[in-house]
Amino acid sequence: METNGTAPEPPAQAPLVVPPGRILDAKAALALNVHASPGVYALLLGSGISMASGVKTGWGIVEDLVGRVAAMQDPDDPGAAEKAVADPAGWWAQHYDDALGYSGLLSAVAPTAAARQAQLARYFQPQEDDEPGAKGPTPAHRAIAQLVKRGSIRVILTTNFDRLTERALEEAGFSPQVISRPTQIAGMMPLPHAPVTVVKLHGDYAELDQLNTVDELETYEPEQQELLKRVLDEHGLIICGWSADWDTALVRALEGVRPRRYPMFWSSFSTLGEAAKSLTAQHNASVIQGMTADELFTDLQQRIEALDRMAAPPLTRDTAVTRLKRALPDPVRRIETSDLIHQTVTDILDRTTAAARPLSDPVFDQSVRGYRADCDILLHLLAHGVFHDDGTHDALWLRAVERLTRIRSTLPGSFNGVFEALRHYPALLATWTMGVTAVISRREEFLATIMAQPTWTTLSGRTQTQPPAVYLNPVRVLPDDLSSVMPPPDGQTWRFPQSTFLRQEAREPLKDIEPDDAAFQTACTRFEFLASLIAMDDDTHNHRLPWIGEFINDVHWEYGTSIANAIKAELTPSWPLLRAGVFGGDVERAQGAYERLVQWRAQNPRFHW
Repeated sequence: METNGTAPEPPAQAPLVVPPGRILDAKAALALNVHASPGVYALLLGSGISMASGVKTGWGIVEDLVGRVAAMQDPDDPGAAEKAVADPAGWWAQHYDDALGYSGLLSAVAPTAAARQAQLARYFQPQEDDEPGAKGPTPAHRAIAQLVKRGSIRVILTTNFDRLTERALEEAGFSPQVISRPTQIAGMMPLPHAPVTVVKLHGDYAELDQLNTVDELETYEPEQQELLKRVLDEHGLIICGWSADWDTALVRALEGVRPRRYPMFWSSFSTLGEAAKSLTAQHNASVIQGMTADELFTDLQQRIEALDRMAAPPLTRDTAVTRLKRALPDPVRRIETSDLIHQTVTDILDRTTAAARPLSDPVFDQSVRGYRADCDILLHLLAHGVFHDDGTHDALWLRAVERLTRIRSTLPGSFNGVFEALRHYPALLATWTMGVTAVISRREEFLATIMAQPTWTTLSGRTQTQPPAVYLNPVRVLPDDLSSVMPPPDGQTWRFPQSTFLRQEAREPLKDIEPDDAAFQTACTRFEFLASLIAMDDDTHNHRLPWIGEFINDVHWEYGTSIANAIKAELTPSWPLLRAGVFGGDVERAQGAYERLVQWRAQNPRFHW
């Protein structure tokens, strides 16, 4: 007998069943219908969807509790529990007058609410001896939450006592309307107005009025019958993990709906029982067999996302920035913010891999321009994200650079030369944009973070692990000769080609953040200075080399109000970079890096005047 949905069935692999006269694969038909009609399809979930989490069915809990009662009643018999579990109803009838049922048994074992919560906790909440992830939302629950997020699903009927569906929805940022008792129906928000409604037809594990026995499952309360009738009449239906073998009232409700306005899809891992066969025949349902709940819903999610990509116009830069600004301050839309950045970086990686840049491009400037075009949307997102963020999403911005850094280690080709180093150009563009933005927004603790993380391990010669202040140094990534992409004025040469070029490339993404050109240049100069200080702190394999740029000029050093003197005065224990952990938080170590930078500048007069 089942009370939390469908009891596990034998793992028989059966082929996909497509009703006569239908040509389209049922899984494809399901995705097409759900995609075309957001909110029209409701789910009917049984215990099959929760089996992978290790949560017991209601009857499984009854069996276990009867075994515990038997073991306590006859402690001298080591097989008492095993015999009781083999025939719980028979054992109970021999020893007690009351009929065996979930509610009555639980009341007898734990007469108070607190005691019942303690008894049930081990069945529905993770315990110390459980495997990692046990009794938590499954991939199916999380895929359903994403379908709800998209607007595809707004009504979920379930025979389960557990709260895995609710937990998955909450993880996705939704606070579902949950109806677990008939008395709640009168005051519920109308289904069309609620973002998502979970109707727990048989109750909740923390309450005593569950429906569990055959007699209890014979009928529903009038209010519940009316709500169920409305859902079944007005919605298409996707059934998963429910066998129809025990739930008489629910079967009767499905039999009473005719004709259907929208199709029914029924997924079962193995062969359907007689009641299920009768219902699928009555409603001309599309039957999908041989798929677990996890496989069904993750497959559905992927198919709908593929249809979304086909239907949606390409994401423009302005649209992406607008979406970010709307989602960034809203904690409920945290996942949307993450998805936007993640997908934008993924698009860059896909284009980079497809084009095999830069080794397949014979002309250097094609590679540089290609990388910059690929990164355009991301640079705008990072500029606005870092500027408007309060630190909540710092790990997200850092993760973007980490993924871009891998381009150099994932593309085929030689491990040396100009083109190989250029593979770090997207990561350098992202880091430069965020670093200058951090200066403008006075978030230099974050600047320190992106100069120290993520580290990168060299691929050739002696293995070396380097921080971004070293491996993303522009003079290591870009060559000195950039005349093909940045022609100098007639008869002149660039003194700081990499610095000048990066300032040009980052100007447009930061135009909205800092419209004043002079202020932008000042922020770039300070960023280069701070990045160089961090680079001069690194003593691994003699990599001490500053980010050679405009900050080296005399004007930034030889006046009382110069940026060099200003930063020297800032070198106190309260300096943001020290608070962020750079220089090991040691002010004397920071001062040492400053002195090394002074010495390097004195030894290389050709770079300044």
